[in-house]
Amino acid sequence: MASPAAASPSPFQSQRSPLSSNPAASSSPIHRFSSLNSPHSVNTTTTTTTTTSPLDSFASDPVFSAFLSPSFSSTSFSSAALSSGSPASTAEKLQKAIRLLESQLRNEVLSRHNDLLSQLSSLKHAENALSTVRSGVSSLQSTVRHVRSELSEPRNVVFTKTVQFSNLHQTTELLQHTIRALRLSKKLRDLASASADDPEKLDLSKAAQLHCEILSLCNEFDLAGIDVVDEELKWVKEIGEKLRIEAMKVLERGMESLNQAEVGTGLQVFYNLGELKATIEQLMTKYKGMGVKSVSVALDMKSISGSAGSGFGPGGIRGSGTPQIGGGAKAREALWQRLGTCLDQLHSIVIAVWHLQRVLSKKRDPFTHVLLLDEVIQASDTQNLFCYEGDSMLTDRVWEALVKAFASQMKSAFTASSFVKEIFTMGYPKLFSMIENLLERISRDTDVKGVVPAISSTGKDQMVAAIEIFQTAFLGFCLSRLSDLVSSIFPVSSRGSVPSKEQISKIISCIQEEIESVQMDGRLTLLVLRQVGKALLLLAERAECQISTGPEARQVTGPATQAQIKNFTLCQHLQEIHTRVSSMITGLPIIASDVLSPSLGSIYGVACDSVTSLFQAMLDSLESCILQIHDQNFGALGLNAAMDNNASPYMEELQKYILHFRSEFLSRLLPSSKNAAISGTENICTQLVRSMASRVLIFFIRHASLVRPLSESGKLRMARDMAELELAVGQNLFPVEQLGAPYRALRAFRPLIFLETSQLEASPLLHDLPASVILHHLYSRGPEELQSPMQRNKLTPQQYSLWLDSQGEDQVWKGVKATLDDYATRVRARGDKEFTAVYPLMLQAGIRSTIDPLALELHEVAKIPSSSSIFLINARLNFVCFAEASKVTG
Repeated sequence: MASPAAASPSPFQSQRSPLSSNPAASSSPIHRFSSLNSPHSVNTTTTTTTTTSPLDSFASDPVFSAFLSPSFSSTSFSSAALSSGSPASTAEKLQKAIRLLESQLRNEVLSRHNDLLSQLSSLKHAENALSTVRSGVSSLQSTVRHVRSELSEPRNVVFTKTVQFSNLHQTTELLQHTIRALRLSKKLRDLASASADDPEKLDLSKAAQLHCEILSLCNEFDLAGIDVVDEELKWVKEIGEKLRIEAMKVLERGMESLNQAEVGTGLQVFYNLGELKATIEQLMTKYKGMGVKSVSVALDMKSISGSAGSGFGPGGIRGSGTPQIGGGAKAREALWQRLGTCLDQLHSIVIAVWHLQRVLSKKRDPFTHVLLLDEVIQASDTQNLFCYEGDSMLTDRVWEALVKAFASQMKSAFTASSFVKEIFTMGYPKLFSMIENLLERISRDTDVKGVVPAISSTGKDQMVAAIEIFQTAFLGFCLSRLSDLVSSIFPVSSRGSVPSKEQISKIISCIQEEIESVQMDGRLTLLVLRQVGKALLLLAERAECQISTGPEARQVTGPATQAQIKNFTLCQHLQEIHTRVSSMITGLPIIASDVLSPSLGSIYGVACDSVTSLFQAMLDSLESCILQIHDQNFGALGLNAAMDNNASPYMEELQKYILHFRSEFLSRLLPSSKNAAISGTENICTQLVRSMASRVLIFFIRHASLVRPLSESGKLRMARDMAELELAVGQNLFPVEQLGAPYRALRAFRPLIFLETSQLEASPLLHDLPASVILHHLYSRGPEELQSPMQRNKLTPQQYSLWLDSQGEDQVWKGVKATLDDYATRVRARGDKEFTAVYPLMLQAGIRSTIDPLALELHEVAKIPSSSSIFLINARLNFVCFAEASKVTG
């Protein structure tokens, strides 16, 4: 057992002792000593005291606590101690603390004496085991050195033999590949010598296969440097060049003649040579260059000048690209010829490339069964030509290059050469026709079932877009020519002048020429029709400014004035334009009519405006005459009234007006029967007259139904008036048989007035008359206390008529129903139990009026055209008078 003195370490040894388990304890000695008092470091068999260790006071001491800090600095502590003024006391305090620490350390060592001894015993055992291992390692090293000395010589012998065997093996393989290469070369020589007399009998595909195998064999096994092989390679490369030349001739000949067998043979040769993709790329570059060169030559004005005539005399080209005086016609013809030749070459190029692509998509290698097109184009689906991704199809590449070159040349020609610009602008329909013909030929020649066409719809649009710059110029020129012609006929500075018939014919002929020049293409036709529409709108605008207005244009009592005659002429001119242009687009698709509808509608509207005021004035005069029917006495009784065969005064006046209108106005506006039969359609004035005639009949029936009282002699007189009216309208305005519903209503009203009241309910005549007419007529058969809406509201016949024009049948029935209710109230107030016979009839007619389609038909046929559409008589008067009627009715 060691003595306490031997077991007691120095203070510095205690600082390096591993007994402290806290890693942070190495930061300061005091911290390490304080950790010795931890319960974890005391043996479990040792009884520990619960007294507080003196070291615990170090943590709270202002001097010693600095030693526990991780950032303790001896220099800083010494400086602070010296500057405090009592360094001696500090040093003494430190010495005391050191002694305390040494005492504490000694106690710790003594308390762990047994553990320390056990650790020393373990170290001795470890040293003994280590010495045993060292002796074993030394013995093993000696054995290894002996084995190495015994095996080194056999190993060197084996390595030498292995190198010799490897060299022999490589030499053998080299000899084998050399022999194979020489045999293949001999086969190639035999194949070439067999066709020496007739080169066309040479099997190009087989020769190319042998050539490719020889070169591949030499490259793969590095046979270069062997004399016999090098000599053969020179000849093999020479024969390879000949094979390429012959295969290219066969391939190009097959593409030009569209021979699939020759194209397939050429492609197989290059596939066997391993040069298929490079050869195809070379061909594509060649054909692209041919197309670009063809386009450039076609639009080269210097070349055109040289072919059209000498450059020094007439026909030469000046610096601006314009031919010399006298050479324009030749240069123009040469330009069109060159363009036609260029398009033929483009057609040949595209067809040749498409034919090549077609063979590639069908041809497979007979040994590997690889599709040749897969070797040229990277495909996602080798079974479907439409699924290729990455590289585009051959025809797409070539077509894109051709379109790009063509568009560039066209743009350059448009900006650099005024001569070419003028020719292609003026002759754009011909230019467009040539392009369309090219596209149609390509589509037709490549329309093969199961094969992708040469160009897609997008490709066609790209080619058409290449000449769009000339299309824009052509459409602008078309609009300018038509607009200038319109401006010359209808100058802005001259108001009141009317163009001649020859000038109108010139406009129509010009429009017809523009449409006929582009009829071969629907799209171009629509574009030209839009320009024609703009010109027609300008014509309508200018013509509208020439319409005469004022009292002279509206008078109807005297002969036609100069202002009216001018309006008549203008109306006829516009009518002629409308009719002729409409006939031009008869055979075109419906969309053509849709394009011109707004402009033709404007022409129609201006034509109507030129005479509508006159027709309105005539109609107002005729209605004023008819309104005089209420001033006549149709309730007179007696034999004299019944035997009077003369027409009523108002009817005589109406006939005079109609005859005057016919002789002075309508004879100038309406076409002759011969011309009407030729045209087969009603013109604007004819429609106006038809509407006016229908309005006269309807207006007469309305006011005839309002006549009250109506005696038997009055009925005869009214029947004579209706006969006179029918005769006057039919002979001077419009054939009444062709008026439809208004004429049927007039023919039905005449016998209706003679029927007994009891016969009215079952009469078929009611079906041809509006319910409002029947209701108004029944008032004449009723008692005086049954007042009509006109009497009830104290309206004049004119005011009530205007109110009827602005209302529907349902509103009229509401007014009638109010009078019937008043009548029923009076009857009940008197205590009577029976109503007049017309009362139930009027109730039935009122119910019918809510669903009567005849009233709407009569309302439509009696409309009169105006500038915007065909509408009823002057709406302004209607609303003004309706307002007056509303005031009266309260």
